[in-house]
Amino acid sequence: MTPIALVVLIFATMLVLMAVRVPIAVAMFCAGAGGYLLQAGWGPLGGFLNTQAFARFASYDLSVIPLFILMGHFATQGGLSRALFAFAAAVMARFKGGLAMAAVLACAAFGAICGSSVATAATITQVALPEMRKHGYSGRLATGTLAAGGTLGILIPPSVPLVIYAILTEQNIAKLFAAAMVPGLIAVLGYMLAIALYVRLVPGHAPEQAAVPAVTLQALAGILPIAAVFLVVFGGIYGGLFSPTEGAAVGAAATFMAALAKGEMNWAKFKDCFYATAVSSAMIFMIFLGADLMNAALALTQVPAQLATLVQGLGWPPLAVVGGILLLYVVLGAVMDELSMILLTIPIFFPAVVGLDFGLPRESVALWFGVMVLMTVGFGLLAPPVGLNVYVVNGLAGDVPIAESYRGVLPFLASDVLRTLLLLFFPALSLWLVQFVG
Repeated sequence: MTPIALVVLIFATMLVLMAVRVPIAVAMFCAGAGGYLLQAGWGPLGGFLNTQAFARFASYDLSVIPLFILMGHFATQGGLSRALFAFAAAVMARFKGGLAMAAVLACAAFGAICGSSVATAATITQVALPEMRKHGYSGRLATGTLAAGGTLGILIPPSVPLVIYAILTEQNIAKLFAAAMVPGLIAVLGYMLAIALYVRLVPGHAPEQAAVPAVTLQALAGILPIAAVFLVVFGGIYGGLFSPTEGAAVGAAATFMAALAKGEMNWAKFKDCFYATAVSSAMIFMIFLGADLMNAALALTQVPAQLATLVQGLGWPPLAVVGGILLLYVVLGAVMDELSMILLTIPIFFPAVVGLDFGLPRESVALWFGVMVLMTVGFGLLAPPVGLNVYVVNGLAGDVPIAESYRGVLPFLASDVLRTLLLLFFPALSLWLVQFVG
């Protein structure tokens, strides 16, 4: 069997297993094991399995993932989202579509201490959706806004997919977080602009005029714990007080203290936070193991290395190559989640991209490409037929047809396209803050 045919067989096996609802980690593991076995036999496969699990999971850097996940669960169970939305609503309600804009701001602020897209969407939806419906927002705009706003959970650091990218490519996590800051803020502004245009161009989805609540000291005090956690974590990381892993631990402890101070945390919720963190971490680590085996099988075929050499020899403009890779991510987002895509594809695409001449240092290319990948995998959270965020928000809404929710995310997908093109052609937007990180 030729190497190309073997690669096609490995990917086809994975997709067939996924189609019959085999978990993605198991699908990748089985496809990788079969491909490895066909090329090397039982002995080398057994040796690889004997050492790879320990080699992967003994990495100190991996501990940052469950710590940031735990931080997000403490924020979710601690009731911090209500104060965020209340303050954002008080600030933005004076504008047409203001409550929808407030939901975007609340998602961005919550994402800064959460790191999970689905958790951000689900948490803010439970707070914001009843208020938006009460004030006359359509189900289409309300669910579309909250689904799109949820993607800010991975665009605004800390971001679990970005941490995984850093581990796979051996990049500095703090620098990657810095590189994602400006694109994340552009995403927030782009979503707010999309709402402002939509409510004016398509009347009837937002009230013409809304009551304007006052910005009270109580509302301001409600967001202070979130601001304090953000400043402690990122101020400590960029101030050189602790590493990103230590920052994640400090952030989890600080978020827990903030939840205690609000009186929202009890023993049952405390246990739920650790249980949910264990489940999520186990799922991510199993995907790591499955992707490692599949990538090892692909590496044995030499096709990824040949692909990198082929791409470099084609003479295509580097931006065209990256644009093609990003389009492939959009297609993959229809059948895979963002973590699986990153774990499976980065070992293949990363060597090819950093080998191209962008007129930038290799580290800058690696950081910029990581941000571009992060921006693009968010498409899969919104676009049909999967759109996990859309399904989550629509399920919480209950009475909104799923087709309406998908129509609701279209303005935000248009914003995503424009933002991706902007960052593709102007890498300096991603790299500007990195220069201040030691």
